[in-house]
Amino acid sequence: MAEPTPIRPRPASEVATWDYEADVVVAGYGIAGVSASVEAARAGAEVLVLERTSGWGGAASLAGGFIYLGGGTPLQKACGFEDSPENMKKFMMAALGPGADEEKITDYCHGSVEHYNWLVECGVPFKASFWSEPGWEPPFDDGLMYSGGENAAPFNEIATPAPRGHVPQMDGKRTGEKGGGYMLMKPLVEAAEKLGVRAEYDMRVQTLITDDTGRVVGIIAKQYGKEVAVRARRGVVLATGSFAYNDKMIQAYAPRLIGRPGAAIEEHDGRSILMAQALGADLAHMDATEVAFVCDPQLMVRGILVNGRGQRYVPEDTYSGRIGQMTLFHQDNQAFLIIDEAAYDEGAAATTATPFLRVQPKWVAETVEELESDMGLPAGALQSTVEVYNKHAADGVDPLLHKKSEWVKPIGSPVAALDLRGFTLGFTLGGLRTTLDSEVLHVSGEPIPGLFAAGRCTSGVCAGGYASGTSLGDGSFYGRRAGIAAAKQT
Repeated sequence: MAEPTPIRPRPASEVATWDYEADVVVAGYGIAGVSASVEAARAGAEVLVLERTSGWGGAASLAGGFIYLGGGTPLQKACGFEDSPENMKKFMMAALGPGADEEKITDYCHGSVEHYNWLVECGVPFKASFWSEPGWEPPFDDGLMYSGGENAAPFNEIATPAPRGHVPQMDGKRTGEKGGGYMLMKPLVEAAEKLGVRAEYDMRVQTLITDDTGRVVGIIAKQYGKEVAVRARRGVVLATGSFAYNDKMIQAYAPRLIGRPGAAIEEHDGRSILMAQALGADLAHMDATEVAFVCDPQLMVRGILVNGRGQRYVPEDTYSGRIGQMTLFHQDNQAFLIIDEAAYDEGAAATTATPFLRVQPKWVAETVEELESDMGLPAGALQSTVEVYNKHAADGVDPLLHKKSEWVKPIGSPVAALDLRGFTLGFTLGGLRTTLDSEVLHVSGEPIPGLFAAGRCTSGVCAGGYASGTSLGDGSFYGRRAGIAAAKQT
């Protein structure tokens, strides 16, 4: 077995031969990498992408394809919704904290419309139609959907609700491989190739190369097991994804995700973060994680979610990622969905993109008292919860957690419980601290010369919270900034 390459930076003086060379070298051919490549090439730079796998796409090509955009995009307007950068910022600051980077969110919100137009210019298609039903993603080719709980409590009181989940259009819509994320990546890669961007595949980046001034001037990688040196005449852009599949880093920074990684590809091993750390790079929000809750939202909105004590804890009509965080972080990963037969049948018959997430009931009873006993809950715990909920649901209101009235109905009989304990998984949101131009910052606060980064290896617009589309959104947005800034270097 080959010896592992040291993570410490390699002095350029020790590089005898440069195997590859370009003005801008991009590590990773996912959403951040392709966006950086397009903009660097447009700025006149010769661009080389180093991709670990045998083809482009990364986690983005397997994602649902949501790009979190707003502020009044043409798609929002075409679907009849008003939005502004200021309104978008109110929501993002509330939903993506605590500790959300206000400067970066302000920048992102004010640049959101232009970024949408850039995607369209690159050939990404969007259909001017809105999907209004609960779900992980639209089941058809609709282009707009609520993707972060904007229309649910408490956020619908903080900012005027506006859907910001922009989804590329595709025929024969499907979830997973060659889904919405593929329809985002494909035109961007084609745009990059038309601009002359080159790619080398099966390249595992190992460490950075620096000159005698400390400037980053290249990358050491392994291709088919052989070490190669890649020279970057202007700059290096790191875009290799999160550290969700690096067990050691998960244990150190985000232990709540131990044993439950949810990144789309296992290549998310944090290597770029470690490479930059070896140069003294600063980090931010390394404990922040997205947490998916793997139950179909069409069922969840029609019942009530209770914890291991039989108590409600989250509005069931909010973003499933928020439900996941509330369950894993605050309820010891204990959750049950209480739902009556009529509501379950209605939810099971509703249109969804994720029918495989429709969980079968574990317990069924004629009364809540019987169900409570079968579940092993303390006598009266679940009964009191349902009694309070039903009392107000008779009037179509939920004063406790403020679920929207359209989903508030008394729970009848027979009644069932879905066992959702442990139904969470996720990926990391923290990473390298960067400037608005995607320069990687040293712990001193100064940019590391020649080094840029974007995507999930950085700390982007998310801190404590998440909304679907923010990874592809800030990955592409700040990927562009990285490519432009790197191409400007001399």
